[in-house]
Amino acid sequence: MPLANLKDQFAFPDDIIYFNTASFSPAFKSVENAGIVAVTKKSRPDYFQSSDLFEPVSELRKLFAKVIDVEDYNRVVTIPSVSYGMANVANNIILKKGDEILIAEEQFPSNVYIWKTLADKFEAKIVTIRQPQQIENWNTEILKAITTKTAVVAIGQIHWANGYIFDLKAIREKTSKYNALLIIDGSQSLGALPFSVKDIQPDALVCAGYKWLFGPYGCAYAYYSDYFDNGEPIEQNWSIRLNSENLAGLTKYQNEYKPLAQRYNAGECASFIYVKMQIAALTEILRINTNELQDYCNHISLDALNKLNKLGFHTDSSQIRAKHLFGIKIPKTIDLDHLKAEISKANISLSYRGEYMRVSCHVFNTKSQFETLVKTITSL
Repeated sequence: MPLANLKDQFAFPDDIIYFNTASFSPAFKSVENAGIVAVTKKSRPDYFQSSDLFEPVSELRKLFAKVIDVEDYNRVVTIPSVSYGMANVANNIILKKGDEILIAEEQFPSNVYIWKTLADKFEAKIVTIRQPQQIENWNTEILKAITTKTAVVAIGQIHWANGYIFDLKAIREKTSKYNALLIIDGSQSLGALPFSVKDIQPDALVCAGYKWLFGPYGCAYAYYSDYFDNGEPIEQNWSIRLNSENLAGLTKYQNEYKPLAQRYNAGECASFIYVKMQIAALTEILRINTNELQDYCNHISLDALNKLNKLGFHTDSSQIRAKHLFGIKIPKTIDLDHLKAEISKANISLSYRGEYMRVSCHVFNTKSQFETLVKTITSL
């Protein structure tokens, strides 16, 4: 569907310039309606059937499998958070003393703390690949750091603060050479930037559902490769066991898990409100061509970013960063508190991450909104 046709599908006020999808996405009207309908059904629990515990979840997993280009949706599970998904990953990795876990500098904490805990457990080492002075060399530095000591590379598809695109294909090739695992956090890219599990072949992929996948806060997704087929989940809920659909036979306790990654599904993953909203959200996302979205975001932002660069607010080259999320480096001469106050006064919503203003845009944003951002900053 043409992107222009999606702009009217959001329940969104006209007086706010929202450049903050990277933090929390607004709701499609269809997602809002799905949530309202699901909430009203809470008043009639007699309407629910045992199939409601399983069939909607299967539908949701099939949709996410399409988003990430996976043929077998049984490799996909629904979870409450990225930290939950990463915990299942770390719970099934055994390291040797001196092994190395590679991460990028200033990754999001949910993709850092778990690896520090794992490293401490096995007396392994965290190796942080810092952003070089010439940021375009970051991928080169990561690839150089992958050696025979590397056991895990845990990284995003892009950097969450400045949008730098990590070369996952080259990283996968190097990790495969040294039998290292590649664990990807797709929270700031899936749904907005092209991605294919078939192409990258990660060992695991975990993604928040409330950002670029437009679901409610408190939902996430995970893909687990065959490396984790016989792993131990971090919880033992009843629904991950074989034949759990037979509610009358639940006390005939089952030792076997459901096939493939289904053992990692979270307890109560059938959340009757969230699942309906997530299904509506992923249905909308699958109507969006991510290449077209990148082109659109580049089109509406490029002129404004060129003007800001001349004012000393630097943005990295569009060749090495995402177009839907990018950092604008704030000059040291600018009073940050004053900058924040003026941007807020202009009804512009964006984030601040380190030395960057983080701007994230989507189909509901326009070129004129970026011009307003330029005028606001110029007025300083």
